[in-house]
Amino acid sequence: MDAQMLQGLWAPDNQQQHTRALDYLQQLRESSDGWQLCGATLTSGGSSLDEKVKFVCLQVLEHYARTRYMNSIPEEQTLFRQHLSQWMTTLCMTSEPEKVFIQNKTAQLLSLMFVVDYPSRWPTFIADLLSMLQLGSHAVDLYLRILLAIDGEVVDREIIHSQAETDRNSRIKDTMREHCVVDLTNSWYDILVKYDKSHPELVCQCHDVIGAYIAWIDISLIANDRFVCKLVDHLKEALIREAAADCIHEIITKGMDPVTKTQLIESFVTVLDQAGVLKPVDDDDSDFLVKLARLINGIGVQLILAWQKLEKKDNTKREMVRLAVENKVTLLLTFMASDYDDISAAVFDFARDYIQLIKQIGHITNVERGLLENMLYVVITKTKYDESYNFEQAGEDEAMFDDYRKKLKVVFDNLAALIPELVLKVSKEYVVTTLNRWQASSYEDVEAAVSLLYNLGEALPASHGNHFSGPSQVKTSTMQEMMRLLVTSGVSGHNHPAVSLQFFECVARYEKFFSCEPQYIPGILAAFLDHRGMRNRLPRVRSRTSYLFSRMVRCLKNHIVGYTEDILSQLTELLVMAPPNNGQITPLLTNDDQLYVFEAAAMLIISGNTEAQRKEILMRNLLSPVFAKVTCLAERLAQEQDPVRQMSIAKSICHATSVTARTSKAFSNQNTIQACGCVQMYLDALQLFITCLNVGMEREMVGSGVRQLMHRLVVCLDGGSLLPLLPVASQALLHTPSPTVLTEYLPLINQIITKFQKDISPFLQSIFVPLVSAIFTALSEPLEENDEEERRTRRLLQRNYYLFLTTIVSNNLLDVMASLDSNILQQVLMSVVQGAVEFPDPVAQKNCFVILRRLTEAWGVKDVGPPGFVEFLYTQVVPACFLAPLKTTFDLNDAQTILALHESVMCLQSVYKKRGEELLSYLRSEYLPKIELSPQLINEYCQALTSEAKFFRNYSKLFFQRAKS
Repeated sequence: MDAQMLQGLWAPDNQQQHTRALDYLQQLRESSDGWQLCGATLTSGGSSLDEKVKFVCLQVLEHYARTRYMNSIPEEQTLFRQHLSQWMTTLCMTSEPEKVFIQNKTAQLLSLMFVVDYPSRWPTFIADLLSMLQLGSHAVDLYLRILLAIDGEVVDREIIHSQAETDRNSRIKDTMREHCVVDLTNSWYDILVKYDKSHPELVCQCHDVIGAYIAWIDISLIANDRFVCKLVDHLKEALIREAAADCIHEIITKGMDPVTKTQLIESFVTVLDQAGVLKPVDDDDSDFLVKLARLINGIGVQLILAWQKLEKKDNTKREMVRLAVENKVTLLLTFMASDYDDISAAVFDFARDYIQLIKQIGHITNVERGLLENMLYVVITKTKYDESYNFEQAGEDEAMFDDYRKKLKVVFDNLAALIPELVLKVSKEYVVTTLNRWQASSYEDVEAAVSLLYNLGEALPASHGNHFSGPSQVKTSTMQEMMRLLVTSGVSGHNHPAVSLQFFECVARYEKFFSCEPQYIPGILAAFLDHRGMRNRLPRVRSRTSYLFSRMVRCLKNHIVGYTEDILSQLTELLVMAPPNNGQITPLLTNDDQLYVFEAAAMLIISGNTEAQRKEILMRNLLSPVFAKVTCLAERLAQEQDPVRQMSIAKSICHATSVTARTSKAFSNQNTIQACGCVQMYLDALQLFITCLNVGMEREMVGSGVRQLMHRLVVCLDGGSLLPLLPVASQALLHTPSPTVLTEYLPLINQIITKFQKDISPFLQSIFVPLVSAIFTALSEPLEENDEEERRTRRLLQRNYYLFLTTIVSNNLLDVMASLDSNILQQVLMSVVQGAVEFPDPVAQKNCFVILRRLTEAWGVKDVGPPGFVEFLYTQVVPACFLAPLKTTFDLNDAQTILALHESVMCLQSVYKKRGEELLSYLRSEYLPKIELSPQLINEYCQALTSEAKFFRNYSKLFFQRAKS
């Protein structure tokens, strides 16, 4: 073997050498004697071989084992096994341990041979492995690795096996149970005893093996005095106790009879307790404590599982198991209260299952109530932020704590569902005590108190979402008391952002409190508007409170309209549009934040009881500064030469458009834009922004804002107001019809068609041809080979084009298409057929068949539609209904594609309804014979076509599945 040639595998920078090495490796794999060459190299070269060469040899041997060994002649199989045996001996006899990746690859190769050859061709496999153990620690290491690799091949439940493999694995395990499991377990005990002081890594590995094999061997082979005593001893040894804890966990989670399982766990717990290993208080090894917590969690979960498996009538046994569970809850609480969150989180499953166990029993004893109350106190305590939490720059540790807190909340919710009165009582005590002395408390305590009040909103049931009304007087009065204290204690002025944010979140969650007690509204509004909220020193507090303020206004608008003008005056500074390229002054609110505040301001104005004229004045006062700013920006944009500043100005104009659009969300069916006298203001605004668009700079940026505003105005205005502006708006938007511009324009025109229908017909007739021509031009432009983004844009444009045509035909606007020049109409119709057959997008294909079906329904009778349409049905539509489903890209296992198939079926049935026997004759005599269908199948298909729709749909799917098979 050319070892020098193989070195090129590790020289990727030398492409030629690397390619030659890869070719040589492939040659070794594929040649009939490559494996013999590699086996001989391993056995003759031994440990002195270069490790890379060893690895390549093992790879080649593995390839042979996987692909050709089973079908090779007996002599070759014997030679292969001899090579492996010699190589194992070599590994065991080396003075220095082999590299881990070599050992693992060897173990993997041996496990492959085991599942193929044991017990028929290599019945002494296990005995041969056991005989190696006398060769020393290297042999033990390899032996354990091989056993773990065998477990991966034969037992691992996470690996999906075929039925044949499952049957094979069952036979292997049965044979091992009968012939060698006792010898294996004896060897494991010997390893635990012999190497626990000299080679702790081997003992850990042996624990892993026991944990893996315990799932399918006789439990008594391990759960006996000699093994248990040794495992418990190992729990006291620093280097091996983590592996011992994992091993015991695997033992107690073994599937068995509930009573037997309980007895096993109780015996383990007794021994562990007597050994003093279940007292983690004085232990600083957090890694071990996580393993120990996992063990406690397993003990609790398995006992509860045993209780659930027992018959309900078997009261004595159930009570025995319940008491066993109860006796472990103190341990659960000890670990749950650990300062280390990963230790605490390790017992959450036990905590949740214990709560569910009490719920299933149906009554709570005093002892259980006390344990649950202690658990609640642990949850509250553990909710607190750690002093090391970095609120300025949250990293991985902070993300882990946030995740831990979410899991902790699940336990809290479960407790609240089981003992709501106790949770409410304890929560009230903590909240009231903390908020009454918040200035003298740590921020962690204060935030935990406010967070606790916030979490009650989800944990406790509410009457129609209202915690301040309902049948439970105790609950409503308690919630009201806590909320009064929250809003009057002054905690809103806390200087820590975590407390500030949680305060505003809590206020927004319980907005119904202010409906019940509106006297607290002024104070809360002040908090939102001053330095505590939207004028806070921290941007993230300002940002979040801006959003929450809009929520509060929406929920409480009827209660706060009396404060409208005062609020608007205080919002003036916050609603100033930031100048572009402003490097000196950072605005209080970001653009996104301002959107929420503008919406809230508009909502206040529109919800008031004042006359329409007053509302119109206030809305103009709100938006006039925006419009004035835009006028100035448009002038600057027309004069600006620097592309960077042009983009900045365009972004400012786009933001102004977004702000204007956002205020329109304040209008409703009760307070329409017409009833408030604001129609002309919004039309003027639209004309202003169209003027900006006509400046010609950064058209796409400005155009995105104009489209956004028009989408809103379509919702708010009637056709008489908006339609006169559509031509000029569309002309400006489509001035430079790039694929992106066209793609974003089509949803707008679809919305307009759907809203105004027949009223839009004249405009649609005027714009249809130039719009479609622009689309065809954009789709036919040359495309760079690697420009995936442009390719995606064009696919989306094509899909939107078909949706545009679908919207036209679905809103009874066929006259728009009927009035087209015959050549243009033919081009449009052919594009639809092409989309139905060629465009590999099932959503677009479905829309294409919708279009063809609607046109067929309207024009499928002679002399009704455009000239030549009936001929088009036979030359294009009918073939499309067959060609599309027969395409390889038409996946009949995909749900969206099936919808496209159903639409094509309905299209063909529509042709039949309009053309009747003429279609059947065409199919029988011309089209179906052309696609080489037998006469019998043709008759069967034509008969199905005349059946009811559901039958024909199901038949068609089977028909095309057979045709494509």
